[in-house]
Amino acid sequence: MIPELRARFNGSFSPARYQSLLARIEEACGVPTPFRVSETPCFFPSHLLERLARAGGELIAQLVGNPEYESVSARAVPAAYDVPGEPAHPLFVQVDFGLIRDERGEIQPRLVEIQGFPSLYAYQVALAEAYLAAYGLDLGLRYLPGGLDAASYRRLLGRAILGGHDAENVILMDIDPRRQKTLPDFTATEKWFGVPAVCITQLHKRGRRLFYRKQGRLIPVERIYNRAIVDELERRRIRPAFDFRDDIEVEWAGHPNFYFRISKFSLPYLSHPTAPRAWFLDRIDRLPENLDRYVLKPLFSFAGAGVVIGPTRAEIEAIPPERRGEFILQERVDFEPVIETPHGPTQAEIRIMYIWLEKLEPVSTIIRMGRGKMMGVDHNRDMEWVGASAALSQR
Repeated sequence: MIPELRARFNGSFSPARYQSLLARIEEACGVPTPFRVSETPCFFPSHLLERLARAGGELIAQLVGNPEYESVSARAVPAAYDVPGEPAHPLFVQVDFGLIRDERGEIQPRLVEIQGFPSLYAYQVALAEAYLAAYGLDLGLRYLPGGLDAASYRRLLGRAILGGHDAENVILMDIDPRRQKTLPDFTATEKWFGVPAVCITQLHKRGRRLFYRKQGRLIPVERIYNRAIVDELERRRIRPAFDFRDDIEVEWAGHPNFYFRISKFSLPYLSHPTAPRAWFLDRIDRLPENLDRYVLKPLFSFAGAGVVIGPTRAEIEAIPPERRGEFILQERVDFEPVIETPHGPTQAEIRIMYIWLEKLEPVSTIIRMGRGKMMGVDHNRDMEWVGASAALSQR
């Protein structure tokens, strides 16, 4: 989207530099990346990223601190996963945007999803820095918003994750973390802050305390950087040693309730120029005729699981009436291919990542490049110049 930078990069690309990129990411994280990394970063005008960050903040403000939404979103939290001690606002929020071309021919952002759950806060910085180094790009290019640099970003993320506790007493909790596709983020997080990734099944409960085992010792857990996704717990029928409803003596770095409150459940309640209209499926009296212009989404899936673009009437009617409240129907967003690559124009989905300590701050971005109907790395695996990428902008 910055034509001179795009042309210069495409003209200087070589497979050897791409292999250098992958090697640098592996060195930074300590493990290979198990999903596809795009050959190229994305060069975005800073004003576009600033616009997206503002829009994301406006969308979040419609949900957090809104008594009406807080009341209705209580029903989004399943009783079995209603964790005590919910704070006034989430610690981590992600807002995903696509880019469209409007009727005047101008590029405009459109909301895809919003999620009150952590993302790849360590990995994404490692990826952006690897792009700069592997391709010898101008170090004046910026990969962090809001005036942050690498040092101030790391301090802010460390405050969010550690919360003032010793690293030994803070864990990154997930399900079988060594087998998760997000493992490079986990290992980078441990490199930065000393916080180990611990499987939820390996925790031990003693009274109101949780412990994990380290070199034969039981170490008390005082704070949990929560990366465990409830639908995976349910799908795999995992039952940890503690009940999420227990009044345990632990702090949450990312309170689990916001995974539900700020999620696809939020979409029908948003009113914003960037937000496509969305409805709960069980509240639609009559399905639209042009279903190819809509997307069917399960409320609490992750990484695009269960999403149907252009569902048929038969696919919708196959959902039992008692389960239709678990789905939304959303107006379809047709991404404009704005990245010129040797394999043709390519689409980009831009995630604005926020941390909310004293204030809500946009702190980083994630880019997903693709030429298919969906943008996740799992949906573009057999192509080149697609996959995970980073946003670079001029200062």
